[in-house]
This record gives sequence, structure tokens and C-alpha cells, in this order.
Amino acid sequence: MPGSTIGEVAKRAGVGVETIRYYERRGLIPRPPARRSGYRQYPDDTVDRLAFIRHAKDLGFTLTEIGELLSLRTHPRSNCTAIKAKAEAKIADVESRIEMLGRMRVTLKRLVAACDRRETTEECPILESLKRSAVG
Repeated sequence: MPGSTIGEVAKRAGVGVETIRYYERRGLIPRPPARRSGYRQYPDDTVDRLAFIRHAKDLGFTLTEIGELLSLRTHPRSNCTAIKAKAEAKIADVESRIEMLGRMRVTLKRLVAACDRRETTEECPILESLKRSAVG
């Protein structure tokens, strides 16, 4: 009998059954019709599709973006230009996050250094900074 049950696919792909169901609801994985037995048989390429999704997530793509990539992947007439544009946009997003994380790091290091000079929490620069940020 061709195909695999959802449990078999989940095990082979290293994901949970609920993850597969969620991806079905999001349209990332087609939901196969139920057989007479009541079980659904997933095509053999489902594990490869799940690996694609996992790798794209590891690279920072959102599920919406992954859906777009999958759509481009399955259209034989599409070319690399659209995929390249999505990858370049992701690079710009990653670089922006790196800059933001760098600023956060500098601020936290400054606050930790200021904290080393205080003894009571009444004067804690970290707590004061967080309080000011919440109000302002």
C-alpha cells in the first residue's frame, strides 16, 4: 500500500502529529483523502516537504513565506528571480535584527556595569530603566 500514516510520517520527519495537522490547516501540506479504513495515506514526498519547511524555518522564514516558497517550488514556469528576491528580503530582515540585537547588547552591558556600582534595589539602574521604558 503506497504512502504512510500520519504517525509514520511524523516519526520519519521528526515532528509531531499535531505539527503536521497544523501545516495542513495552514495549507503547507495537502491533506490526503481518507481511505476506506478511515486512515489517511500521505504521499511519500510528504517527509521531504516537511524537511523543506523545517529548513526554511531554521533560516528564519515565516510559515506564510514558506507557503509562498512552496508555491513557487511547485510551479514549473517560475524562475529563481522571485525566490532570490524573497531570500534577499530575508537577509535584510536578519541584518536589521542583528543591528537591533547589537543595540540591545550594548544597553544591557551598560546597565549591568551601572548595576555593579549599586548595592540596593532601590537604586538599581536596570529596574529604573525598565520602569522608564514602560511608562514612556
